[in-house]
Amino acid sequence: QLQLVESGGGLVQPGGSLALSCAASGLAVDYYAKAWFRQAPGKEREGVACISSGDDSTIYADSVKGRFTISRDNAKNMVYLQMNNLKPEDRAVYYCAAEPMLFRRCVLSPSAYDDWGQGNQVTVAS
Repeated sequence: QLQLVESGGGLVQPGGSLALSCAASGLAVDYYAKAWFRQAPGKEREGVACISSGDDSTIYADSVKGRFTISRDNAKNMVYLQMNNLKPEDRAVYYCAAEPMLFRRCVLSPSAYDDWGQGNQVTVAS
């Protein structure tokens, strides 16, 4: 099981940018798929972006395509989410997640992931 610790949330104005980081500790993190999810008040947790192990292929939710970028640095056991052109509807608690998915493409379903970070608040307001 991985321990995941997020950082980098905060308050930003609409149109601004934020970068989230997630540090993973544990064994053999390279073959874990990594993902970012978010949960707004009163809403279900939704997938934002994920990155597969091996080929680093990515999947994005339609709502963030072209604005958010997920990346990983296996040497540092880190996964990142760069968020640009933020909108008020992006306000949520953001979670990173991980799951062993060797030779499988990542997915944006929360039920597919067992390891979760503690969550980090992102607020977009003027």
